[in-house]
Amino acid sequence: MSNIIKPDETDNALTKPLYAPIKRRSFFMYAGATAGVTALALAGCSDDSEDSSSLLDVGAGDVGVLNYAYALEQLEAAFYAQVIAGGYYMNNANAAEKQIFQDLALHEKIHVDFFRQAIAAANATPLPNLTPDFSTINFGERASVLNAAKAFEDLGVAAYNGAGQYIQDAAYLTIAGKIVSVEARHAALIRDLITFNSFVGDDVVDFSTTGATARQEKSKLPSQVLETANMYLADGSKLRASSLG
Repeated sequence: MSNIIKPDETDNALTKPLYAPIKRRSFFMYAGATAGVTALALAGCSDDSEDSSSLLDVGAGDVGVLNYAYALEQLEAAFYAQVIAGGYYMNNANAAEKQIFQDLALHEKIHVDFFRQAIAAANATPLPNLTPDFSTINFGERASVLNAAKAFEDLGVAAYNGAGQYIQDAAYLTIAGKIVSVEARHAALIRDLITFNSFVGDDVVDFSTTGATARQEKSKLPSQVLETANMYLADGSKLRASSLG
């Protein structure tokens, strides 16, 4: 069975969680995202190995960063939609794991909707709905799902950390800081599901430096992030960030 998901299938898969009762921790995430849309509306109004012509460019400036984040959130939302429809979640996950994945699916869908609205509020055009390709992930196996979730969450945190330097508007930077803190909580939770107390591993936190930069989470440039993200995007949905690092 193919794991290439059409955009409308991803949206439908996440419709139910959005209409389910929002638990306390989910409510705070939803409220924060809604407030962020308002803030961004006010602020916004004022080398790849593939043929570059086949790649979608996220754009330049603040809108380019928003589209970049929007693309990554689309990928994460599609992944968690597939998780909660997959064999591991349906047949083998315990109640706590199911609740965690329901919450993560809800959060990522909220992030997708948030960035779509924020880009429109900035009088810009969002990227089209992207088509993921998860054919390398076994959604019926716990280890495969958790390791993929860890990779996506770690990548997302590193992406936000690395993209902050390209944001010019302070309102956008504030909102990005709030969202990356949520993504970091996701990453820590997934890591602890795999191995308890592994959320500060040296693969994500820099222990090699001293002074002001010591013990900070690692970051990646957009070009580095998209090189990985494109491995999970179907042809026609792969990305580039020509005007970003």
